[in-house]
This record gives sequence, C-alpha cells and structure tokens, in this order.
Amino acid sequence: MKKDIIFNDIVLITPDIFDDKRGFFSEIYNKKSFEKLGIKNDFVQDNFSFSENANTLRGIHFQSPPFAQSKLIRVVSGSIFDIFIDLRKDSKTYEQYGFFNLNPEDGWLFIPKGFAHGFVTMKDKTNVIYKVDSYYNKDYENGIKWSDDFFSIDWPIDKEKIIISEKDSCLPLWKNIREEINSWSWN
Repeated sequence: MKKDIIFNDIVLITPDIFDDKRGFFSEIYNKKSFEKLGIKNDFVQDNFSFSENANTLRGIHFQSPPFAQSKLIRVVSGSIFDIFIDLRKDSKTYEQYGFFNLNPEDGWLFIPKGFAHGFVTMKDKTNVIYKVDSYYNKDYENGIKWSDDFFSIDWPIDKEKIIISEKDSCLPLWKNIREEINSWSWN
C-alpha cells in the first residue's frame, strides 16, 4: 500500500495490485496495513451509494461532535469529483476546499473529522463505498449548500443539469452556521 497526502490531512491510499492472466487481486482494506500508514481509526459503519446518472451531487455533509466522522471513501465503479472543506478553525487550510477526481483504480481517500464532504458523479451508474468511524446520528447531521458563494467550488458539471436531493438543495450557507461550528472541538 502507498500513501499520498493530497491536501492538509487528506490522504490517498493506493492498495497493491497483483495482476496475472486471470485478472488481478488486491487486498483493499487491512486494518494493520492502514495503521502502519498512520490511519488508526476504528471504522464502525460501512455505507454504499449508487447513483444512476452522471451529474448526481451528494453533499456537502458532516456530523457535529461528539458524532463527527472520519471517512474512508472508494469508488467501485464510475467516477466522482470529490470535494472536502476544512472546517477546523485552527488549521492552516481552514475555510479552504480541495478536490480529487476519484476512480476505481485510485484506491481509498481518507478524510478526517473536521471536514465537510461531498461529491458529484462524473459517469452514469457510479458506485461508492465508504467507511466511517462514528455511527450516523440524525440529530448531529449538518451540511453546507453545494453552491455557497463563500467557497465558490468549481464543480466540473453543467449546473443546470445537476441531480440533487431536496434535503441537500436546502442545506444552509456557511455564513449562517460558521459561528456555531467554530465553537466546536473536532478531537
């Protein structure tokens, strides 16, 4: 396994692949291997999302403490433009976003607590799995509107053709939740 830092504390984990005439084999998750790379989270829940069409946007989500979640994300089929926003007020990348075009051959993307996360599918029939280190809790779920001008995320899609849930389209703007979120400790 190989580890690459792609943004402040955001890590790409690329598993080893063993090819032969039959195809390939890859161990995609091994807790001990991840711990050797510094990812020592105790993942407690696995999630799976399927998006029928390209231009499907999910996010931008996060859970507040004490149910904040680190995520380990992998595309099984299709492709996503994955974004993450640093909400940790003491971080050098506070209020900045990063992105990564995640495909099945890339491996896992690790996003620690304190980041908001979302993605848009770049291909039809996209399957994404992700592990989280805290259980989902509806009372602690939060989000930021995908089109918030504060972040001005450059989504690589036609915004007129976006497919988004009613819930995600009604998420608040950062300026309306910033003060509350800044009072939290992400540890």
